[in-house]
Amino acid sequence: MARLDVRLINPFLDAAINVLRTMAGVEPKVGRPYLKKDTVAFGDVSGIIGVTGAEKGSMSLSFSEPAILTIVSNLVGVPVTEINEEVKDAVGELTNMICGDARRRLQDLGVTLQAGTPTVVSGKGHSISHFHDGPFIGVTFEIDSGSFVVEVAFGEHRSLEQAAARSARA
Repeated sequence: MARLDVRLINPFLDAAINVLRTMAGVEPKVGRPYLKKDTVAFGDVSGIIGVTGAEKGSMSLSFSEPAILTIVSNLVGVPVTEINEEVKDAVGELTNMICGDARRRLQDLGVTLQAGTPTVVSGKGHSISHFHDGPFIGVTFEIDSGSFVVEVAFGEHRSLEQAAARSARA
C-alpha cells in the first residue's frame, strides 16, 4: 500500500484549525490520525471536494450534529437548531475555504493544486466516496460541543519533492 506524505496532509489539518478558529470562533483540538478503511461518514453532515494538479485526490469534512450547529450558529450570529439548507450551504463553504487555505499552504511549498466544487451529503450513516481507491487518512477534531473529522486522500502518491517538481513543470 502507498504511504501518504504527512507534509501533503498537514496543510489540510492546519487549514481546518485556522478557518474554524477564525470564522466560527471555535478552538479545534486535534486527535490521532487513522487510516480510513470504509466509506461510512463519521458525522451527520459532510462536505467533499476533489483536487487535481501535482496530486489527485480529495478532502472531506464530516461534522457531528452538535458540532456543526455550534459552528453555523457562530458563523451567522443566531442559534441554529437543526441541519437545514443553511447548514448544508455552510458545510459546502467551509469545505471550500479549508481546501483553499490548504492549497495556498501547499503552493508555498511548491505544490500547485486546483479544486472542484464541494458536494454536501447529510443524514445518519451516510457514505463518503473519495475519488480514487488509494489510502486515505482521517483525523478527528474536538470542539466544546462535539467533533468533526477531516479526511484527506491522494491517489497517485508522490513525495512532496516529486509533487513540487511536477507543479514546476506544469
